[in-house]
Amino acid sequence: MSILNNLNKIKAELPSEVTLVAISKTHPPEMIMEAYDGGHRIFGENKVQELVDKYEVLPKDIEWHLVGHLQTNKVKYIAPFVSLIHSVDSFKLLKEINKMAKRNERTINCLLQIHIADEETKFGLSPEELKQILSSEEYKDLTHVKVIGLMGMATFTDDMEQVREEFRFLSTLFKNIKSAYFKNSSEFCALSMGMSGDYGIAIEEGSTMIRVGSIIFGDRFYGNQ
Repeated sequence: MSILNNLNKIKAELPSEVTLVAISKTHPPEMIMEAYDGGHRIFGENKVQELVDKYEVLPKDIEWHLVGHLQTNKVKYIAPFVSLIHSVDSFKLLKEINKMAKRNERTINCLLQIHIADEETKFGLSPEELKQILSSEEYKDLTHVKVIGLMGMATFTDDMEQVREEFRFLSTLFKNIKSAYFKNSSEFCALSMGMSGDYGIAIEEGSTMIRVGSIIFGDRFYGNQ
């Protein structure tokens, strides 16, 4: 299996406006370097500790995305370097990211995670909670975070019609939010949806950012990490 071949095969099929985030969780730095040496620079991790460990040993021009659930007490570890946090699922978390970004004298790009799946185990805001955040005066005071879009995870199911409906729902919400709250902002442009098993459908429904791991790196590696 060649990581580079897998990567190039996916990239060749992607529309130019879609960003590929290579999800490298559980895979060792050597495998990330294979993709890096082939020119890829955007990688995503699920866990803060793993993200920090890899950041420390890998080239500093990598654009690191945090795609997994983030606890407020862990924000400080990634605030100095993270490029994009996909999984902002509460206002409390957004405020903490703002606080830690300010401490590091930088602005951190964020996506607000929306709960679109049937499964209760998945995190995310409801559309109502999303609107409450964006309408609040307190949100307007956050000067060190930039909300550049939305993220969602579809139900883990073989029913691709259900997956399509969930993505379509999020895509419609994204357009509505953009016109209601970000009409004059070109920066609100990222819709992160679609993973290894469903990214084709996600792109058809308007995704601009896909999070793909196993079809690039193979099955997850649970070695001595």
